[in-house]
Amino acid sequence: MRAFFDTNILVYSTTSDPRQATAAACLEQGGFASVQVLNEFVHVARRKLRHDWPQIEVALEQFHAALDDVLPITLTTHAAAVVLARDHRVSFYDALIVAAAQAAGCDVLYSEDLQHGRTFGALRVENPFLEGSR
Repeated sequence: MRAFFDTNILVYSTTSDPRQATAAACLEQGGFASVQVLNEFVHVARRKLRHDWPQIEVALEQFHAALDDVLPITLTTHAAAVVLARDHRVSFYDALIVAAAQAAGCDVLYSEDLQHGRTFGALRVENPFLEGSR
């Protein structure tokens, strides 16, 4: 299984939220994320969680160590996301995450935001926080 992580998995892994253990267990398996996901993490960590910069930098280092790779958002990924957003009626930023996961050859996208069980070609969305989903 090749997993891709949405931003909320990274966010929960750094909190005292009850979902922290599940998020951390997902990350321990390794997988992929995009630069967009890391950017969104930094935004949420600063604005909503009120983490200071050293906390954020430590978390980013931990993500880099846990992830198999962090993918850039290329023009090809961008174009694929436009088509996904149009054809599947998802937000453009969610479509960017789906397109990056597809570009990485992933078959699972761990996300709390997208519909559990939804498929985009060979990519299946799984919400790891739903009971019995993992």
